[in-house]
Amino acid sequence: MRRVVSLLLTGLVAGAVVLGTATPALAHNVLISSDPKDGSSVEAGPAAITLTFDQPVTGGEGFNTISVTGPEGTRWEADGEPTVKDTSVTFPLRPLGPAAEYAVSYRILSADGHPVSGSLRFTLSKAGDGTPAPAATGSAQSSASESGGGGGLPIWVWIAGAVVLLAGGVFFALRGGGEQR
Repeated sequence: MRRVVSLLLTGLVAGAVVLGTATPALAHNVLISSDPKDGSSVEAGPAAITLTFDQPVTGGEGFNTISVTGPEGTRWEADGEPTVKDTSVTFPLRPLGPAAEYAVSYRILSADGHPVSGSLRFTLSKAGDGTPAPAATGSAQSSASESGGGGGLPIWVWIAGAVVLLAGGVFFALRGGGEQR
């Protein structure tokens, strides 16, 4: 009986140490500014959208993407790759059209390899003379939505996995120790 209690206490202490010393990942990039600013009103449509983060951004083809949606779901991002310089990413933009609110959704790859996504909005107060991008075909839309997945597993999955492994280890330790008499 002493051995069972000892093993159980050892398992509980080990689990508490593992869970107690785990800290959240602080390595993910955080958007610190944008041009145009989130919630701002601009008279002329910007030629590009610049996002500035607190840490360096990884450059490369297809790593960083943006979606600019205007009234009636029209798309305004330009073709071409963004320009990455240290902590800033600049995405080219088509000349904007109607005076309206525009939604910007982005996904960048942080220097530690984790994708970071977010969104912002700005309002165009004077109509421009631009035309939206052509509507994407069905296969292009589905591949775009498939590639825009989340940024990894949530922390609760890792905690649940650790608890299951710990419980399994305690179970097999107790089961194996009782049959050697």
